[in-house]
Amino acid sequence: MAESLLDGAPDTRVSRALDGVRTYRMIAAMWIRSTMAYRASFAMTAFGNFAATALDFVAILLMFSQVDALGGYSLPEVAFLYGSAGAAFGLADLAMGSMDRLGRRVRDGTLDTLLVRPAPVLAQVAADRFALRRLGRITQGLLVLGYALVVLDISWTPLKILMIPLMLLSGGTIFAAVFVAGAAFQFVAQDASEVQNAFTYGGTTMLQYPPTIFAKDLVRGVTFVLPLAFVNWLPALYVLGLPYPLDLPRWLALTPPLVAVGCCALAGLAWRAGLRSYRSTGS
Repeated sequence: MAESLLDGAPDTRVSRALDGVRTYRMIAAMWIRSTMAYRASFAMTAFGNFAATALDFVAILLMFSQVDALGGYSLPEVAFLYGSAGAAFGLADLAMGSMDRLGRRVRDGTLDTLLVRPAPVLAQVAADRFALRRLGRITQGLLVLGYALVVLDISWTPLKILMIPLMLLSGGTIFAAVFVAGAAFQFVAQDASEVQNAFTYGGTTMLQYPPTIFAKDLVRGVTFVLPLAFVNWLPALYVLGLPYPLDLPRWLALTPPLVAVGCCALAGLAWRAGLRSYRSTGS
């Protein structure tokens, strides 16, 4: 009997994962239909999201109107970092940005309504109020990245070409794992959305600038503790042919997919632990 249970365990995990994907898709589709019912409002909010994020790059342009390089990096090189970090975070924000509302649900008890539904709680929380307007951030990041790729003189190889989409997908997955881990922390702290934002929104702002302008202890922290450096710093510097921070080996540029898988596994464990500790509102 024990053997049959063990044999069925992988099938059960796969079935739960498929249920989660199906639930996420259905809830997200519902919110998309609701959004597209007011197309003019969607267009304005998406443009507003695009314009708000574009102001960050305008600040960089103003900075480079006074200097020729920032931490040894030219404007196109900084644009490459900015665009890759912004697009990767935008993908995670589109898919998992609603996770920062979990603390509010814990406080007011509305999480209980999700627990009694026959659907994975993580998928319900992540897809809740799916905001299609966040496409503006992704678009803006991709435009800046496209500008950098056109202007930069890069010695392209098949591996460097593959590195671009791999960097965006892996980086988005790492940020998504941080969203989930931050939400799991809110089961305990209940009002920790700003702590989560410090690592998500704050992390993407940091990655938009060269690692050479930050203290080495901070660079070590985002490399060996919270591996945000694998979002874009390490693969981007490989593509640009620039030296790595901390004299790291260059083969680490190939590891973001592995780091993303590891982050997802740890975030999943944290989520399960947080959910099991939940005892309704006030816990």
